[in-house]
Amino acid sequence: MKYDILLIGGNGFVGRVLAAQLQAAGYSVLIPTAHLVAGRELRLLPKVYLEDADVHEFDDLQALCSRIQAQGAVINLVGALHDKPAQPYGKVFKAAHVDLPKNIITAMQMHGLKRYLHMSALGADSHGPSMYQRSKGDGEAAVKASNLDWTIFRPSVIFGAQDQFINLFAKLTKLFPAMPLANHTAQFQPVSVDDVATAFVMALSMPQTIRQSYDLVGATVYSMKEIVELAKRKVGASCAIIPVPAFVGYLQALAFEFLPGPTLMSRDNIASMQNPNILPTGSQDALVETFKVSRRSLEGMQ
Repeated sequence: MKYDILLIGGNGFVGRVLAAQLQAAGYSVLIPTAHLVAGRELRLLPKVYLEDADVHEFDDLQALCSRIQAQGAVINLVGALHDKPAQPYGKVFKAAHVDLPKNIITAMQMHGLKRYLHMSALGADSHGPSMYQRSKGDGEAAVKASNLDWTIFRPSVIFGAQDQFINLFAKLTKLFPAMPLANHTAQFQPVSVDDVATAFVMALSMPQTIRQSYDLVGATVYSMKEIVELAKRKVGASCAIIPVPAFVGYLQALAFEFLPGPTLMSRDNIASMQNPNILPTGSQDALVETFKVSRRSLEGMQ
């Protein structure tokens, strides 16, 4: 069977919302995943198909591309948030943000596929202050150097019912009576996962988006402290938010990196905050101007 869309990273937070929107728009979707059990809710969507595959294995990747219609598309949402310090970035970021896009490009070329939608990040820059930003920037460069009909999306922090940003702060403020908060003035322009997914779906039928990059942001700029206060109100917590100097945040992040379990905050995350994660001055507000989306607000998140 041939599918319309190969959705790489489709079993994640953004991917699940995008898969549902793609199906609603009439597309058949093939999602490779190493965690079939975690994709139970996707199996309820009749035109979405999950398959056990490792996209970091080139043989698996090219076999997946062979099952996409010639006029179909490949969408890559894969991203990592943490890595061990290295220059210009570590193995995790290199594999997810640089090597995988290059392999996708090669696999698509082998099977005559042209349309490629790529998830990058606001602030991606091969010379940026963080490993995350540098790896995302190098991934973008590889996509732009290809002969594919690519579109790149660069969202700010993405929020939604199952996000790992707002919900993390909500849990922490409910757990602790007080929370020391470094980098409390860092700026973000959070964008709804539904709005990001809408832009991806619309781009598939908009030839004018080919070989274009789009910054995706919400309507409002927030400081880190404002976001945490909002998360606190969401769960009715009484936690006191206490701004602390940046060096305290650095020490906290260093400690988190060595604790067992998932990393909450890393030194690289702090490096990313050196630059405001907001729409650059003079840039096009793509969600409003190109995709005509009435953006959802962070306050209205359920």
